[in-house]
Amino acid sequence: MCGPLMMALPLQGWHRGTWIASRLIYHLGRVTTYAGLGCVFGGLGRTFAAAGVQRWVCLTLGAALVLGVVWKTSRRGVLGGWSAPAWLTRGMQELLAERSLGAMYGLGLLNGFLPCGLVYVAGAAATASGSLIHAVGFMIAFGLGTLPMMLALSLLPRSLPGSWRLRWQQLVPWTVAVAGVLLMLRGLSLGIPYLSPHWDAVGGAPCCH
Repeated sequence: MCGPLMMALPLQGWHRGTWIASRLIYHLGRVTTYAGLGCVFGGLGRTFAAAGVQRWVCLTLGAALVLGVVWKTSRRGVLGGWSAPAWLTRGMQELLAERSLGAMYGLGLLNGFLPCGLVYVAGAAATASGSLIHAVGFMIAFGLGTLPMMLALSLLPRSLPGSWRLRWQQLVPWTVAVAGVLLMLRGLSLGIPYLSPHWDAVGGAPCCH
């Protein structure tokens, strides 16, 4: 869902310097939201870790990701995308109509709340980390890691065929399902190095590290 939004950002009406600044400020807003979400996920994860149930958090989050993909598949028959709520869509449309740096930052903030399978995966991993600092850092790294692709989409919107964008959208839910399976394997503590190490062997450390 982030891709179509990047291609919808205005190309005309900006000087070269302000155009670059507008994109950077937009992504700053996006990463700001991810950092805030990291605080929430990290707080939850730290609470679960203190309660000694972090292994079950891995299992539960992994199962939730897989079941979410299965549920959407059973409804649509294909692995489709997620729909944004009306309030979020309306707010983004209003900001898209403006041509100010403040509007771009606000648009980036709202972008961070878009329903996205990859964000769900990042949130699950951040929660399972069991650490507030690690969760915030993970979400910031996630946002920065998507920056090159997002910038490419804004620079080359007409160079990407529709079939390519459709294949990418269909790939995301599969990625979510794979990440869910990996989380469950971590929680199962099967004794497989790196993939599913024994929980006692890592001293009850966060399952995603």
